[in-house]
Amino acid sequence: MTLKSKSKKALVLAIGWVFCCLMITGCGVYSFTGTNLSSDIKTFTVLNFSTGVAGGPSNLPLQVNEKIKEYFQRNTSLTLLPNGGDLILEGTLTGYDVVPVAPTANDQAGFNRLNVTVQVRFTNTKDETKNFDQSFSFYADFPQDQTLDQNEARLLPTILDQIVQNIFNKSAADW
Repeated sequence: MTLKSKSKKALVLAIGWVFCCLMITGCGVYSFTGTNLSSDIKTFTVLNFSTGVAGGPSNLPLQVNEKIKEYFQRNTSLTLLPNGGDLILEGTLTGYDVVPVAPTANDQAGFNRLNVTVQVRFTNTKDETKNFDQSFSFYADFPQDQTLDQNEARLLPTILDQIVQNIFNKSAADW
């Protein structure tokens, strides 16, 4: 390979690299964690979630609060404020239900389903068009011959993790 062909190859690689960089940054503010937040957004607040259901652990609203805070801190560079953040999340647990699913030939349920629903109000103080008030829910199944008490500690973290991820995707990633 001659010196001239090596320099052409290096030039093509450099142009390709610059093009890739421009494509990534030219499409707005994007981070590799999947967020799509304006550069003027610096803070977020998670107001205490409340419960509107009789079922579920008494600390369930606190679990949701803490999981949302942790997820935002882990996946954004935003600073958590107790009040007055650029992004504000608040909500209510509106569902904590166990329902039978997967009927069998004996007209019995093959599984029971734990379904958790959270109503979330999201406020973007920098761009009102991003605000929403939406319900998020997720579920997990457990065998019919077992009780909720036997499965709740195993299923609830997975359910809450998925709900929090969905809330994050809707609010910070704008999906």
